[in-house]
Amino acid sequence: MQPRHTYAVGDIHGHLDLLRGVHDLIDKDMARYGAGKVVHVGDLVDRGPDSRGVVGYLRQGLAQGQDWIVLKSNHDRLFTMFMDDPKASDPGLRPEYSWLHPKIGGSETLESYGVPNAADRPVAKVHADALERVPQEDLDFLASRPAWHRVDGVIFVHAGVRPGLPIAEQAENDLLWIRKGFLDHADPFEALIVHGHTAINAPTHYGNRVNIDSSAAYGGPLSAIVIEGADVFHLTIKGRVPLRPESQ
Repeated sequence: MQPRHTYAVGDIHGHLDLLRGVHDLIDKDMARYGAGKVVHVGDLVDRGPDSRGVVGYLRQGLAQGQDWIVLKSNHDRLFTMFMDDPKASDPGLRPEYSWLHPKIGGSETLESYGVPNAADRPVAKVHADALERVPQEDLDFLASRPAWHRVDGVIFVHAGVRPGLPIAEQAENDLLWIRKGFLDHADPFEALIVHGHTAINAPTHYGNRVNIDSSAAYGGPLSAIVIEGADVFHLTIKGRVPLRPESQ
């Protein structure tokens, strides 16, 4: 039997404590309404204090049979690209930045793996230290994540979609990085799009999409929503709060 509802968790950015708290809310909701799939829209790593803990928590949960989906994101791909080749450049990243730039947060990720001061040392030395300390299973896990997931009339993705293209034809770079052309698109997509990537204050329903990145990377909360049929709810300590469409 298919679950009647699906949960989605926003951009985590190395905040294991917030992730555990959100899963506690989901567990309480499931105890009341029944089991459901949980989709995490990516950005497991960077900026926060415990990226390694977040990756391990989700990787182990899936290995134990949890009904979870963990999607690929731009930050997670930046991590694996650096580990493969520290000179590689992600096409979605502005050329003046690298993964170790303070605004991107790769240094904090490596710190959680025991590689200190990554932004202040020669890249070759940092990379050599990272190869010794970052478990290959974590990198394999991140690299193998799907870029999107669909449940009936809802598509879950990290950043968004290119309007006019079916989800199966979308380029991964758009799914992980897109803003322009997606955020300002007012017409319906092929399904309701649930995404993160663009930090806002609280989960917001725009009619054709729902943004659930509530700025955990910048000191905000980590948010979860639950979708049941055509209804969307913000999951809070007080339970489900209806999330109704707002105008663009």
